[in-house]
Amino acid sequence: MKKIQLGEFEEIVLLTVAVLDQEAYGFGIKEEIESRLERSVSVGALQSALRRMEKKGYLTSKKGEGSTERGGRPKLYFRITANGVKALNYNKNVRLDLWNSIPASITDLSYD
Repeated sequence: MKKIQLGEFEEIVLLTVAVLDQEAYGFGIKEEIESRLERSVSVGALQSALRRMEKKGYLTSKKGEGSTERGGRPKLYFRITANGVKALNYNKNVRLDLWNSIPASITDLSYD
């Protein structure tokens, strides 16, 4: 498999899009990340990451219906692609390999 580099934030965004499935749009993604990770997310950083990953082929986007709450503007929904899943699996496997390589002398340390 070709090495796929995902930064931490990109990985979190991709995972969140996958979790939200067909309901993954900008504000919903932002709220889900903030809720799960208890950290604030900049709209600009999120939009940049979404566009960057769409260019890489990890995500696709599609406009939904306009709504009166949004002044007639449609939401932009994101879906993870097969390449996005491949990137997530690569990152997961790299991390698991590292975790599994930690010697017992380290994992047995007490941190009270």
